[in-house]
Amino acid sequence: MAGVHESLYFNPMLSNGVVHANVLGVRDWVTPHKMALLVLLSELGRAGAQLGLLERRRLNRLLLPLLQGGPDMALSRLRKAIEECCPHLAGSVHIRLKLMAEGELKDMEQFFDDLSDSFSGTEPEVHKTSVVGLFLRHMILAYNKLSFSQVYKLYTALQQYFQKDEKKDGADESEMELTNPEELDGRMEKEELDGPLREEEIACSGPLSQKQAEYFLSQQASLLKNDETKALAPASLQKELNNLLKFNPDFAEAHYLSYLNSLRVQDVFSSTHSLLHYFDRLILTGAESKSNGDEGYGRSLRYAALNLAALHCRFGHYQQAELALQEAIRIAQESNDHICLQHCLSWLYILEQKIFDSCVLLEHSVNKSLHFGLPYLASLGIQSLVQQRAFAGKAANKLMDALKDSDLLHWKHSLSELIDISIAQKTAIWRLYGRSTMALQQAQTLLSMNSLEAVNVGVQQNNTESFAVVLCHLAELHAEQGYFAAASEILKHLKERFPPNSQHAQLWMLFDQKIQFERAMNDGRYHVADSLVAGITALNSIEGVYRKAIVLKAQNQMSEAHKLLQKLLIHCQKIKNTEMVISVLLSIAELYWRSSCHTIALPVLLQALALAREYSLQYLASETVLNLAFSQLILGIPEQALNILHMAIEPVLAHGAVLDKGCAMFLVAKCQVASAASYTPQKKIEALESAILNLNEAKTYFAKVDCKEQLRDVLYFQARLFHTLGRTQERNKCAMLFRQLHQELPAHGVPLINAFK
Repeated sequence: MAGVHESLYFNPMLSNGVVHANVLGVRDWVTPHKMALLVLLSELGRAGAQLGLLERRRLNRLLLPLLQGGPDMALSRLRKAIEECCPHLAGSVHIRLKLMAEGELKDMEQFFDDLSDSFSGTEPEVHKTSVVGLFLRHMILAYNKLSFSQVYKLYTALQQYFQKDEKKDGADESEMELTNPEELDGRMEKEELDGPLREEEIACSGPLSQKQAEYFLSQQASLLKNDETKALAPASLQKELNNLLKFNPDFAEAHYLSYLNSLRVQDVFSSTHSLLHYFDRLILTGAESKSNGDEGYGRSLRYAALNLAALHCRFGHYQQAELALQEAIRIAQESNDHICLQHCLSWLYILEQKIFDSCVLLEHSVNKSLHFGLPYLASLGIQSLVQQRAFAGKAANKLMDALKDSDLLHWKHSLSELIDISIAQKTAIWRLYGRSTMALQQAQTLLSMNSLEAVNVGVQQNNTESFAVVLCHLAELHAEQGYFAAASEILKHLKERFPPNSQHAQLWMLFDQKIQFERAMNDGRYHVADSLVAGITALNSIEGVYRKAIVLKAQNQMSEAHKLLQKLLIHCQKIKNTEMVISVLLSIAELYWRSSCHTIALPVLLQALALAREYSLQYLASETVLNLAFSQLILGIPEQALNILHMAIEPVLAHGAVLDKGCAMFLVAKCQVASAASYTPQKKIEALESAILNLNEAKTYFAKVDCKEQLRDVLYFQARLFHTLGRTQERNKCAMLFRQLHQELPAHGVPLINAFK
């Protein structure tokens, strides 16, 4: 965020607290709180070597944010913070302040005179360019600029500041006498838990100095980018910004932070209003003209139009975004601003992508960005190209080579945010291609990385969209393998890191709903799954319609499910969502099986297989082959079904979900039993024994995801096999377990062993 212009100076001591422009020519002024800090620094210098290393380190960590421009705080709170670092020093500070506040005005004068001596001598106590030295010099300069009446007001304010603390101590002592020990301990524990300097609790009260305002704005902007949970709540932050703007409406940076805050709550009107005010104030204050000469005015205008286009694009107002982008391009061309034109070209690709897919603009943008030395923009272009080509079915090795080239740019220029995006992109690509093991490896790589950017202590750097995407994939991967407790923990962590009102909360909301839906379907609770469809549809309409069709299919409402799937198929083909097209085709084929139209299902499955292989979707191709094997089993050619099963079962067992592994092993057992009909008696017994082992494996998989309906089918099939082999005890056990599940999940009229899934 750009620095505040020098004319934006606040002084609460002038005109009864009304803020005026800087008439003194300094960035800061002396307040009782800052005098307390000066006393603390003075006592710290006196203590010297008496302080231990740990105490000195704690005091340094306490002082740094306060000296950088933190808001003023009550003396009692400051004393408590000092006591936690060094109790002995807290007493010395209190005594020194008491002597000054209860003494005379000349004592305060003498105190500032003594401060000036800190810089004297051949080996001064404080270096002039250090953080402490700069703070002392600012305070001495501000004090020397004060008139006599202002010095007297400062002295009076110091007395009131100290007396307020004394009154609070007296009230606390009275309360301690009237309070029993248990209540007192509880109150003290609560105070300890509150902590001394939690930044979100330190709100701007009244007008701030320029330095304090800059510190507050930069701190909140950094938190919004890196760790939104630690920033002030949207309503509280807006209240503080309104307070700042009330005292100085031309504070451009406050308008920009208000724009960022409005984006958090998806408030299109307020965000647009604040963004326009930011660029208006930037032009009015002349900040751009000072740094860029006469060209600064036009620069603000074209970047204002560009930011407005980005804002409209974010909210889906593509027509307004295109108009604003055209305006930005026109002004940039008039000014011959190639950098602005490159940003416009990138946004032009994003807008045209909503209408048709074209790599021409994107490739041109990447080449031009590299030519003008814009690595950030070039890398984003490469990432977009990789994403587009992944959806177009390009080979994974070529995509990974392209991402490797972009990674070289990231590491060369220390673009940590783009490193995160690249790894998240790799995770998503491996998931798209059905390589869950590789996706898991990439997700773990990102989560274990250390950020290259320096941030404040206690601020997490990984509250970005990349981490949200990776954590969501991680939760889904765990859920697919039956580790629902681990998936719940990951989602819980996501909810804490990305609250519901945050920018990326919709990502985990969708994955949470999808995981709950799958669990409800596995458990046979179709009414619960149906209630989750509305939530999924609100977050992703295509996913919602698909899952509604799955529920209808499970409830044997075949005609309604078929109509819904046909409409969804046409829509997905139109928008070129190949992955969903294949999933819909597989569901339509299953509807044909359930309706005993087995021959009609074959062309549908062959169409799905052709698409899966064309777009390199290996896992979906394997799943389609399994469905083809089931069709061949139904059509009476189990030997051929067994042969093609060997082509598809390995990727499923290596990278598939537990439910798919169980279905695959169940299908293998069915094919083995059907093929054994023509075997010799001895070979038939061996085939049935092998089928029982495969059924045991399938049963383990189904039990892991609590899929009761499939467990029931496996137990029924095992009981029949044990009966054929004359193993009465095992048959009775399977029959008893089958009966228990059958009472929980009554059949819907579908043959128990005639469905692949």
